[in-house]
Amino acid sequence: MFRYKISLIVLLCFSCGVYGQTNTDECECVPFYLCVNGTINTNGVGVIDIRIKDECDDYLEICCNKNDTTAVTRSPSKVIDKGCGFRNPDGVGYRIIGDTNNEAQFGEFPWMVAVFYKSKKSDKHLYKCGGSLIHPQVVLTAAHCVNAAGSFKIRAGEWDSQTTREIFSYQDRTVVSVVVHSGFVKKNLQNDVALLFLDTPVDIAPHVNVACLPPQGAVEVSSECFVTGWGTEQFENPDVYQVILKKIELPVIGRDRCQSNFRKTRLGNFFKLHRSFMCAGGIEGKDACTGDGGGPLVCPIAGQEYRYHQVGIVSWGIGCGTKDVPGAYVDVAYFRKWIDDELTKKNVPISRYSY
Repeated sequence: MFRYKISLIVLLCFSCGVYGQTNTDECECVPFYLCVNGTINTNGVGVIDIRIKDECDDYLEICCNKNDTTAVTRSPSKVIDKGCGFRNPDGVGYRIIGDTNNEAQFGEFPWMVAVFYKSKKSDKHLYKCGGSLIHPQVVLTAAHCVNAAGSFKIRAGEWDSQTTREIFSYQDRTVVSVVVHSGFVKKNLQNDVALLFLDTPVDIAPHVNVACLPPQGAVEVSSECFVTGWGTEQFENPDVYQVILKKIELPVIGRDRCQSNFRKTRLGNFFKLHRSFMCAGGIEGKDACTGDGGGPLVCPIAGQEYRYHQVGIVSWGIGCGTKDVPGAYVDVAYFRKWIDDELTKKNVPISRYSY
């Protein structure tokens, strides 16, 4: 979790004069993609330093000559759907630097979604957990996130939860059906998997796409996997500084080693790792944590550059980021047939997350 204030370094607009000598009477703060050397900027390509503060309150804004600002669309005119699981390591539209707290690039993990929940006693949907798009109309998440009575909605294409100035907008959808695995056990989170069916499909975009899923029973061994999440419950709170999507690189841990390491914790010598879980992490200071539940753990697909499949769902752990104590994730490959069957029941094609 990180709550420091972050801003844009003026690398994109020089029409107001030399940086540090700007005449604010002659310019106004606009989204960075509206002003580039007095010409229309249609894609926002540039470099943003998230540590630097300038004259504007929002780090995705710059102070630009009023005569040089031009309204441009924030919707991509043409999107090529390459298929599931493609990561954007350099971001979409612009690249951030100064990412010293594991911040993800904008659009780097286009399948990532935020899940919001509103109880029957509440008047507003609040951030609940993470999830992943596996179809434009289906989200995969943890059962413990969505087994309460109330209503849910999801947000795809989100990045910084405290701004709406990204070059492409997020997409909100209402959840019309929640399917929790029938074997889910709340007290120990066994079979902690659920599907959310949306009222309308999200629109595939440069920063919004679906995850690939591994085949039934596949065993992952990669050491270069990523878990993503906001790790906070402060969405839409104007009193909290920006919270950008985080990414943590973690290795997958084998079941025997994972169980052995868990037995050295307060779980005790008789703990048995349920078959519905797989493990990753165990590196000091690097872990999913509070607010990350339901988020995806993705690993590279062999032989396919920048393409990933989702092998896990953030479920539980003993503390956060403790050395030699891995995190427990839902084993997605263990539930692949269940996922396919549930989508088939709803007449949703499963080809979108296959590769």
